[in-house]
Amino acid sequence: MSDAKSDLPTIGKGSEVTIHYEIRLPDDRVVDSSFDDEPFTVKLGSGAFEPRLEEALVGLPLGEYTRILLTPQHAFGMPDPSNVHTMPRGRFPGDMNLEPQLVIEFDLPNGDSVPGTVTAVTEDAVTVDFNHPLAGQNIQLIVQVLAVDGQAAPADSPAIKGEAP
Repeated sequence: MSDAKSDLPTIGKGSEVTIHYEIRLPDDRVVDSSFDDEPFTVKLGSGAFEPRLEEALVGLPLGEYTRILLTPQHAFGMPDPSNVHTMPRGRFPGDMNLEPQLVIEFDLPNGDSVPGTVTAVTEDAVTVDFNHPLAGQNIQLIVQVLAVDGQAAPADSPAIKGEAP
């Protein structure tokens, strides 16, 4: 007799997956969630999802509904002091209300943009941290695997029945 769960596809590198996900801090504060919105579909390796979080998905079977605890090294990394920059106040619009914790989008020369968090403001300078806001944080990744490579989860799977981990 075969195990029905073992007949289901698992997420692999390069898989296209449809999931619901939630990122929580250790105190259960929700940082990001798709559960109250449309499911998230991504091809692993495309750059649309944090690569270390993608690694946590590899091996999960279709229909899984699970909670994964990740250390900073396996989530958003550790803060890098070289990603903190002090810039002249004059590089910012004079009417911009600069204060610590303000997140600003900065345009890169290649046309992309990157967020930076203001950490300090003086009359002459603004210090901006370009590390990911969750760098250095342990996180909980809650995942509901709804489809793998075009195959939908079975109706009796925890992901479809909504059986929370």
